[in-house]
Amino acid sequence: MSVAITPALVNRLHQAIGSENVLTAHSELIVFECDGFTIEKNCPDVVVFPQTAAQVSAVVKLCNEFDVPFLPRGAGTSLAGGCLPVGGGVMIVLTRMREILEINLRDRYAVVEPGVVNVWLTNALKGTGFHYAPDPSSQGACTIGGNVATNSGGPHTLKYGVTVNHVLGVEAVLADGRIVEFGGPSEDAPGLDLVGALVGSEGTLAIVTKVWCRLTRNPQGVRTMLGIFDSVDDATTTISEIIGAGIVPAALEMMDQGIVQAVEEAFHFGFPLDAEAVLLIEVDGLEAGLDLQRERIVELCKQCGAREVRLAADAKERQKLWKCRKQAFGAIGRLSPSYCTQDGVVPRTQLPHILRRIRAICAAHDVRVVNVFHAGDGNIHPIILFDERDAAQIKRVLAASSEILDECLACGGSVTGEHGIGVEKIAFMRKMFTPSDLAAMERLRAAFNPHNRLSPDKLLPTAGACGHEVKKPMRRAAV
Repeated sequence: MSVAITPALVNRLHQAIGSENVLTAHSELIVFECDGFTIEKNCPDVVVFPQTAAQVSAVVKLCNEFDVPFLPRGAGTSLAGGCLPVGGGVMIVLTRMREILEINLRDRYAVVEPGVVNVWLTNALKGTGFHYAPDPSSQGACTIGGNVATNSGGPHTLKYGVTVNHVLGVEAVLADGRIVEFGGPSEDAPGLDLVGALVGSEGTLAIVTKVWCRLTRNPQGVRTMLGIFDSVDDATTTISEIIGAGIVPAALEMMDQGIVQAVEEAFHFGFPLDAEAVLLIEVDGLEAGLDLQRERIVELCKQCGAREVRLAADAKERQKLWKCRKQAFGAIGRLSPSYCTQDGVVPRTQLPHILRRIRAICAAHDVRVVNVFHAGDGNIHPIILFDERDAAQIKRVLAASSEILDECLACGGSVTGEHGIGVEKIAFMRKMFTPSDLAAMERLRAAFNPHNRLSPDKLLPTAGACGHEVKKPMRRAAV
């Protein structure tokens, strides 16, 4: 243990939440040394599993009393090191807070604990005529608390918006242990939008212990299409043409040939293995007009060079198409023993350019790359393939990743669309924002987290480790 973690603190944690909810053995702690960004690893000194907001508050107060850093964690599916315990300390794992507390269809909201897995709420709403719109590709594993932390997106947020657009309120434990509520079930609460400030703050302002989720009525009809292209440039041009025609699909996703081959091998959908790219396009809404939208999209795809546009024949075929897309990352293991996923954003019109640059950058660094991403809103996810047993490959992957994100900024975009900054992209914050912008963010953080014990060394380049020596070097491994 670090010098800050004393037997007295561990004993007090046992008393506060029960010995069965406290881990201290290294063999157990190593499970929590990283999240989905496994290039950086470091073990927490203690892991706790509170089951109520009161228990979270008790843990936070003890950490303050013993001057120990602490941070929250959900399912660990985040991909930017937001769950990395940089300087050790106490990790507060929220996965045992997993109840759907209320579903109110009349007022169109649900109340959930942070450990509720995204798809659990989806399943609970089946047959009600309503759904929770944010649907990250990892929705079968990621938690709603984690979605709130990183303001997660997903395929259908092109039309419906990201997590912040679907959170009405939160209950949260502040850095000093107080339990507070921001917003609630009613729309447009008066005063400052503190809910908006908390969503996407990556656990640096407070620890969310309850979420009021906005529910959306199911669309009357859906049309799902698969556009097949012999050129990546043609596919990316089609994306801009569809949006430019005034059509806002519910989802507009792209997979290149490498991903298509892996997905086809895994799921046997019938994807054409010789296609350079495919577009998964979905429109929804009132039945009246959907067929016209579908016909216009088919026309635009063919004008841009699509060799074929397939229509999902029924709900079962649509479901299988989305299964292929959402489990594409899991299929990548068929292509490479290790991979690193990036998360940049560019204007849609820059998609042809950024994909050409991604290919050129990865070729220059002698690494392979495949692409699957939220094409409709320009949120790219280049996946760099490599072998973690080769240190030289790891170095080249990191260099290529950095160049890709620099190119996103040069295009007028951002270095993250939904994965967050975490520890992975802190260096880019000074490239994206002016010193005065960062100072304003730091003042907000200091208002919520004045001693910086909550999630230190995350998100902001000015965030220190609250006086504690950071354990260096952190062990490097492959993604």
